[in-house]
Amino acid sequence: MGMQGQGEGRPELARARRRMGMSQDAIAEALWVSPTTWSRWERGRQEIRPVYRARMAEVFGVDPIEVERWVEGGEPVDTEAWLCPDFSDLSLAATVEAAGRLWRCDVDPDRRHMLAALPFVPATLASWLSAWSYGAPVASAARQGSGPAVGLSDVQRIVEARQAFGQMDHQFGAGLVRPAVVDYLNTVVAPLLRGRYNDKVGAELMTAAAAMTQMAGWTAFDLDHHGLAQQYFGQALRLAKSGDDSLTGAWVLANMANQALHLNQPAQAVWLTRAAMDSARRVQAPPRVLAMLLVKEAWATAMQSRPDKTHDTHSTHGVERLLTEAERMHARGKTDRDPVWAAAWIDESELIAQMGMCWDLLGDHRRAAGCAESAVREFATKRPRSAQLNRVNAAEAYLGMGEVEQAVESARPAIPMARSLTSVRSVERIRKFSDRLEPYAETIQVKEFRAYLNSQLAS
Repeated sequence: MGMQGQGEGRPELARARRRMGMSQDAIAEALWVSPTTWSRWERGRQEIRPVYRARMAEVFGVDPIEVERWVEGGEPVDTEAWLCPDFSDLSLAATVEAAGRLWRCDVDPDRRHMLAALPFVPATLASWLSAWSYGAPVASAARQGSGPAVGLSDVQRIVEARQAFGQMDHQFGAGLVRPAVVDYLNTVVAPLLRGRYNDKVGAELMTAAAAMTQMAGWTAFDLDHHGLAQQYFGQALRLAKSGDDSLTGAWVLANMANQALHLNQPAQAVWLTRAAMDSARRVQAPPRVLAMLLVKEAWATAMQSRPDKTHDTHSTHGVERLLTEAERMHARGKTDRDPVWAAAWIDESELIAQMGMCWDLLGDHRRAAGCAESAVREFATKRPRSAQLNRVNAAEAYLGMGEVEQAVESARPAIPMARSLTSVRSVERIRKFSDRLEPYAETIQVKEFRAYLNSQLAS
């Protein structure tokens, strides 16, 4: 395979990088080459060996034949099926077009499977955070589009729909609700974004669209489609930027941090939680919102430093300070400035559950178990998935204390709960707990637990 002419370069390769929101340095790091090498590849000045072409397909989440087209030339490549939010153009028009394109692809059966297979790309987060924090806000959220006239009543319907979808997600898991969320974005929200609205309505519309887009990202996360979830979170962040809504942006960043923690990317989670906190403080966020962000930062900091293993007292004290401040903030109670999307996110049960995760990482397993069991009692009827996950949290805390029998007893009810939910994350958590039981594999309790797990989740 020969190189393209020096004057031609490889424009599709450059376009692929930009659509991922990545600088030349970032993509070079992801591919394990120097920025100079990537620059030569992009300009058509250097051959690209097969091993790196294969790596490109993995990083960009596309079929290898697409990479060959970028490298060797040919027909323009349709990158809609894998594009990540592009923060290089923060104009309202570009944001509306990008959102509509993502939703359109996600309802297209021929493209949906490609989106679901996308990889999570940590390298994109730095450029997104930079654009969120330092990018110039849009001058106005008003639009004179070709679509319908949009009023605040239209925005309120989006808000109410998101609340209904959120309750369904908590009750049944993402598998049931996600198709409806994406269809709603494509058939209801997209036409409104292309419509006509003044600055006040436009700002509210962008916030509502960001919250619904975040919902679609969260459901993708719950189904273990992490590259797709990352795209939706990025698009939600961009919509919040267009609405000049730092509070909603902080919420999206916190959910991105949650994904990073799930994927064992604590350094990225720390960046995201601190950016979320900066955004929230900039607009004097309500105390209960600040409380949840403080707990997220404590969780990310504890996972990064792992005081339970390193016995680092400095890190322990730092996490404890964050948790103390979170409790103090939450105790200040509700305000009339609490955002509508925050009702479930900032309640006391959720705060206690996440504090339990922090205590477990600090090595205080008994306190962690108490937090998890308290959360289970509160979540039992209104949020079955949260109850199931916290049963596993309690079981892991007991295992940390060496109380294997109690750990297995706590985890056992989580198995039929996981089976009843359309949540890949719920199943994954109980299976990971089972893996942690390997040192006790020959005990009767563990053998019986694993046999029950396999029989219940065989399908």
